[in-house]
Amino acid sequence: MIASGTTSPAVLAQLQHRSADPERRILFAGATIVTMDPDSGVLDGADLLVEGDTITAIGPDLSRDGAVVVDATGTLLTPGFVDTHRHAWETQLRRIMPDVDDLGAYVMSTLAGYATVYRPQDMYVGTKLAALTAIDCGITCMLDFSHNSRTPEHSDAAVHALIDTGIRGVHASMGPHFGDWDKRWPGDLARLKDTYFAGDDQLLTLRLAALATDEIAGPALAYGPELARTARDLGIGVSVDAVFGTASAQAIGQWAKNGILGPDLTLIHATGLTPAAWKAIGESGTTIALAPTSDAQIGLETAIPAIDEALSVGVRPGLSIDVEVALASDMFTQMRALHAIQRMRAVNAVHGTDEQPKRITTHDVLDFATLQGARTNGLAGSTGSLTVGKKADLLVIQAEDLNNMPLNDPIGTVVLGSDARNISAVLINGEVRKWNGQVLNVDLPALRDEVHASRAYVVNAFAA
Repeated sequence: MIASGTTSPAVLAQLQHRSADPERRILFAGATIVTMDPDSGVLDGADLLVEGDTITAIGPDLSRDGAVVVDATGTLLTPGFVDTHRHAWETQLRRIMPDVDDLGAYVMSTLAGYATVYRPQDMYVGTKLAALTAIDCGITCMLDFSHNSRTPEHSDAAVHALIDTGIRGVHASMGPHFGDWDKRWPGDLARLKDTYFAGDDQLLTLRLAALATDEIAGPALAYGPELARTARDLGIGVSVDAVFGTASAQAIGQWAKNGILGPDLTLIHATGLTPAAWKAIGESGTTIALAPTSDAQIGLETAIPAIDEALSVGVRPGLSIDVEVALASDMFTQMRALHAIQRMRAVNAVHGTDEQPKRITTHDVLDFATLQGARTNGLAGSTGSLTVGKKADLLVIQAEDLNNMPLNDPIGTVVLGSDARNISAVLINGEVRKWNGQVLNVDLPALRDEVHASRAYVVNAFAA
């Protein structure tokens, strides 16, 4: 038994030496545990026990017998963040258009342009870079809305990137908007499921991805009864992007009539929808993935994240990153943006009156970024909170770092004080993926060469 913190090479060596042992025990001792479990709340000076890939006990003074003990004094233990929608294949183009004017500019530059020249190896590199960055930023579960599935080889490359990084990945597959492709989607989903997603207890899950309407790329990619039937026959969920405006609201009304709304369906963005559409969403239990910085910065429909609309019909949304070609990579940014925007709107709405503003809290946005994100991705039974019986997807955040001390409010410190540099350790499914502030098992020079070579190919091939 070794007792030391998440900066200790000796503890890491013990954890890695015993990583193949399904009965390996890891005890995090003396932490402030932000469980995000409604029944448990925040526990001060408590322990958390991981056995194999599962959280098996949380509480004070747990038995240390046979465990690798991690001294977590002065740290916060939290669930890993859950990203409900990111186009990971684009990542070697990150921040290539930081001041994008509108959705049309993004679509024509990225989807009608760069996407059309992507090779399978470019899909792999972009997705791998996105997943490793997610882990570094504390995102332990990422839904990759992979809408550049030009061939089965493109899809395979994206899936292998998720496997190779060790992230809890959701591969949401969709055919490309523009350019030449083999038209094997959505038929190839059956092959993908049989090849990579046959098990019930694994890190990766599969979803069907689609668009809300045929306005951008035609009817083949638009969600409706046929794609809903495909997903139902495969037993997988559906994520629908570009849900905004009148046309999407009308589509939602039709989906309600067709009986294809529900908890296995996620609608992304959901800006500028009608009250009738929101009523149908709330009554059906359909989930929502907000993209706070995408909506505001790119200007999607109203440009206002639809948090108040979602909460008004009883939907607690997940949060997402969306496109790194123009946006930040981390969940801290999404939480802070949503927290500030909603509270600004709430106060502005009642300014000059005697009414009290209806403001969300830091607890709300952390809930959206963890437990509700897991529910949105169809994984609330596995991840999203520190709960006995769930998988060990967790973060160790240094509460005594310069930008966090002193610890007055644990949730406020996570949401408003912390960033990736404060995350000293990340566990996914009980495996250590970040330790002493460094993502493990990454040959950074080799990765850098891969990223730069892929970026050069894509940019030059597009220019040609």
